[in-house]
Amino acid sequence: MPVVLGAAATRAARGTAQGLFGPRSESVVDAVCRVVGLQAQDVKANRLAVRVRTVAGVVQADVDAACNVDRTLIRTWAMRGTLHMLAAEDVGWVLGLLGPRFAAGYAGRRKQLGLDDRALEAAVDGLRKVLGDGEPLQRDELVSRLASCGVPLDPRSQAPAHLLMYAGMTGVVCRGPDVGADRATYTLLADWAGPTPAMSEDEAVVELARRYLIGHAPATPDDFASWAGLPIVPSRAAFEALSPELVEVEAAGRRCWVPAAVPIEENAGGVRLLGHFDTYLLGYESRTLVVDEKHDPLIQAGGGFIQPTILVDGRVVGLWRLVRKAKRFEVELEPFGDLAKRTMAGIRAEVRDLQRFLGLPVELR
Repeated sequence: MPVVLGAAATRAARGTAQGLFGPRSESVVDAVCRVVGLQAQDVKANRLAVRVRTVAGVVQADVDAACNVDRTLIRTWAMRGTLHMLAAEDVGWVLGLLGPRFAAGYAGRRKQLGLDDRALEAAVDGLRKVLGDGEPLQRDELVSRLASCGVPLDPRSQAPAHLLMYAGMTGVVCRGPDVGADRATYTLLADWAGPTPAMSEDEAVVELARRYLIGHAPATPDDFASWAGLPIVPSRAAFEALSPELVEVEAAGRRCWVPAAVPIEENAGGVRLLGHFDTYLLGYESRTLVVDEKHDPLIQAGGGFIQPTILVDGRVVGLWRLVRKAKRFEVELEPFGDLAKRTMAGIRAEVRDLQRFLGLPVELR
């Protein structure tokens, strides 16, 4: 008979796997690798996702250095076709598996924007030319230089964004160092990341499932497919290939799997302030285990925009905001109900940790 985990134990196990409870990662790279990748279209939120998964010695400057200087982390389009921060050593095989699939999925939209196959080939060649000297460029600079190369793009349209997305998914470009107030630049992936290991598609989908389970279990093939953006058939095949390494459990009434080599933590918990787009809320097919159905529309008000949440023992009990005020920050709470004394004590501890991480005063309103 499989081990049976109730809802609370399942939340504890998942939160521990993600690095939110229990021992935290010692470095930014370790925290990212633990969950394969962290969503990265919002730089500020990306930093906060690292904070809740790392030890007290890690600060936001370490996240920036890993991306902008050391290049141990690369930001590009990966899981679900969205911008993620990945370890440099993982970029090649993850992109090789996911990138072409998502690039093909946007072909119709690109044609609507004037980027048919011929125009797209010319535009990608243009990107290689204008970025060939190794200077990372912002999007408006890229559009201007592409026009000088005979590749005109309407800067008011979505064509530049879709060109960069395609070039990222096909391994041509990636995000470069941020400039100014977190303004994005783009550069050639081969120049920025150097050689990256590759795998066959069959090997890559199994490895991605293995890594996913280490950082998200207990989980199902459907959870993996939803998180990665893959079809269910190869997702199930990957779990089957991994079966000698896995243990079946019943988690919150569902048939799930966990890595046999990783102990199941059933009693961990705590209070955490998760930022926008945290993978704890994006890593599974459903959020019903952690969010009441009546509150879920508040978590995801539209599209894929996930709000910052107050997490207590793996369950969402409200929203919060980090508001910049000149040379300090304020934390505003929007709880779904009365917060217990223990929860408020945990939130105050999180506010102190935010101050440490950000290096500026943070006050709880």
